[in-house]
Amino acid sequence: MSTIEKALAKQKLAQQEKVTNITEHEVVNEALVPKTTSTSVPVTSETVNSKENCNKDKIILNGDRLNERGFIYSPDSAHHIQEEFRHIKRKLLNNAFGLASKTLHNSNLIMVTSSHPNEGKTYIAINLALSIALEQDKTVLLIDADVLRPSLHRELEFDSKKGLLEYLLAEVTSLSDIIYSTNIENLKLIPAGKPHHLTNELLASERMESLAKELAERYPDRIVIFDCPPILGVTETPVLSDLVGQALIVVEESKTKTDDVKTAVSQLNNDIAIGLVMNKTIRSKKDIYGYYGYGYGRKNQ
Repeated sequence: MSTIEKALAKQKLAQQEKVTNITEHEVVNEALVPKTTSTSVPVTSETVNSKENCNKDKIILNGDRLNERGFIYSPDSAHHIQEEFRHIKRKLLNNAFGLASKTLHNSNLIMVTSSHPNEGKTYIAINLALSIALEQDKTVLLIDADVLRPSLHRELEFDSKKGLLEYLLAEVTSLSDIIYSTNIENLKLIPAGKPHHLTNELLASERMESLAKELAERYPDRIVIFDCPPILGVTETPVLSDLVGQALIVVEESKTKTDDVKTAVSQLNNDIAIGLVMNKTIRSKKDIYGYYGYGYGRKNQ
């Protein structure tokens, strides 16, 4: 081989090595570069909503069981129950988002309570939440605030989970950690959480006040329903009445005494809208609604 041929062969070999090195370098770089391009996503209410929706535990409600027990699981539930709760919720929604909302503090926060235990307040709270969840442009958050005798998980038949008390004890730092999505699109739940001996102090704490403020302002289209303890004989419910804009008091027909209702109402915040719902009524063909009265800020009448 001549000197010229040797030089050309050496040059060709050098070029091949250079191409090989470039190819290997590109492969290494490609492995280090992410496959997708990172873009900045603005934080919106939808982003926050998606964080709630991705909660680690989704509560699945058994629709057949709910319908069997008289709860409004779907538009196909018993007609008379649907109509009664449509009548009740319309007044509450008007107060929450209509002209009355200008005169109410936290108008979209509603407490459901009764004078005494076993008058059906949890039944009313659940059905009210389920009825509002059927609205096309509203969402509802149902909170078990009866921390003395929590029953939401029993009535809806799901396992007890971390909830309101864990948040108030700062054992849970993020509100989204205790807001559980359900298989009903517009319904979310906050369980009561584990029992604690300082429930009154926790419900009267600044953390609870901040929680109520955040729930009232976080989503302008959301109704928040608190299933609260009965009023008489406890101090928790009057404390909670300072945080909400509306109260619904459940009255059991032929059992609840008028004087007890008046005493119970007198212990609530003077500035909230107060409604009365009659429960466990004996229906006749003339009956249309179990609901019998609604008053705004009128007490002892």
